[in-house]
Amino acid sequence: MRAEDEEGFREYVAAQLPALRKLAYVTCGDWHTAEDAVATALAKLYPRWPRLDRPDLYAKTMVVRAAIDEKRRPWRRERAAGDALPEVAQPDATASVDDQLRVRAALRAISPRQRAAVVCRHYLGMSLEETASVLGWHIGTAKSQTSRGLARLREVLAADRIDLDENMTPEREKTSASA
Repeated sequence: MRAEDEEGFREYVAAQLPALRKLAYVTCGDWHTAEDAVATALAKLYPRWPRLDRPDLYAKTMVVRAAIDEKRRPWRRERAAGDALPEVAQPDATASVDDQLRVRAALRAISPRQRAAVVCRHYLGMSLEETASVLGWHIGTAKSQTSRGLARLREVLAADRIDLDENMTPEREKTSASA
């Protein structure tokens, strides 16, 4: 192809590409398929460019045909495996995340000793004996620090309008029921 023909083709493509994409989209209804159709049509148009009297009409015809052909391709009819699966409603977890953040902030509001006792007993599920052993305390100290920590935690959460029992995970429910 001569240099002036090639330059004319480039100018035509630069000017008409948005219109050709829209035409392909209207024909097939999918932007990705439209892009493929325009690319296919322009690839076929390029070698014929010097011989065409009305390249705009030829290009539009080629884009429409390419868009129809793209929709007929076998891989376009294939569906992803996920399309056949039923929709499963998932619970909205945003409220529990907010509650977890509030409980975490409330834990920072109690003393470090009480926090350690509450976390060992109710988050990690340790017994009184295990908590006392891990923290290096007597059993009575572990028991009183846990009790005071829970009371203070309830106060802080009540000020923030959160009930501590709503924020317990199943592991914590199991261990708090045995306490």
